[in-house]
Amino acid sequence: MPGFTDGPEGAATGVAGAVNLEELAWPEIAALRGENGGLLLLPLGATEQHGPHLPVAMDTLLAERVCAAASARTGVPVMSALRFTASQGHTAKWPGTFSLRHETFIAVLRELAEWAAATGWKRLLMVNAHFGNDAPARVALDQVRLAQLGRLQVGLVHVFQLGEGTWQAYTDDAADLHANRAETSLMLHLCPQLVHRDRLDTADDPDRTAGTVFSHPVAQTSLNGVTGKPSGATAEEGAALFGAMVEDLVERIRKGCGEEPPLPPEEWEGLGRMRFD
Repeated sequence: MPGFTDGPEGAATGVAGAVNLEELAWPEIAALRGENGGLLLLPLGATEQHGPHLPVAMDTLLAERVCAAASARTGVPVMSALRFTASQGHTAKWPGTFSLRHETFIAVLRELAEWAAATGWKRLLMVNAHFGNDAPARVALDQVRLAQLGRLQVGLVHVFQLGEGTWQAYTDDAADLHANRAETSLMLHLCPQLVHRDRLDTADDPDRTAGTVFSHPVAQTSLNGVTGKPSGATAEEGAALFGAMVEDLVERIRKGCGEEPPLPPEEWEGLGRMRFD
């Protein structure tokens, strides 16, 4: 697995060998469109409270690092991460959360995809690290695949669901998790300097959603913005979890670089593209 570095290579994320699009000039970017099936990675993060012990950039940091590590292994370039996404479920109870409306987030994803297609990319894989992005990102995916039919293939993966073991580790201490043991372990591995270790022992807060009929925002289910047991987190668990995520994402990327629609073009060409303005 690629290591972290302070050097110029992969400077935006600190991952040696990562191909960060924002660090390149257009001639280098133009050349990349002809490699790896014309695939781009788009990390989806968030800016939201993560309990009293984790940074509000936790989801963004994770999305960036997973994509950067996978990029270093595959050569597939990574776009700048989206830092402000769909976090309305966290309410304004705790400072630090900044959210787009769902329709705004959907429009942002749709327009970025339009620019990717217009500038010659053939494939776009959204790599999401925030639970709240799932529903609007899937709506955007549905719209993009019709609007860019035959021009841009689009996909969506969640880092926490890339593998069965990863999902099990994420939900082990809380089904409706947030800032729990798994997420804290990941930050202890990736950004230990941003974790308030002195607050871990008192940060645990149980999952109160078992058996509920309705969907409740975090302000109605958590006392401190946490759901789970961050007190049990370790950097070693975080390293193992991160490694599994990267391996699974690399496998998806390598498969996606050459994937074509299951049916040949003559079955769907000429349908026309649909717009959702």
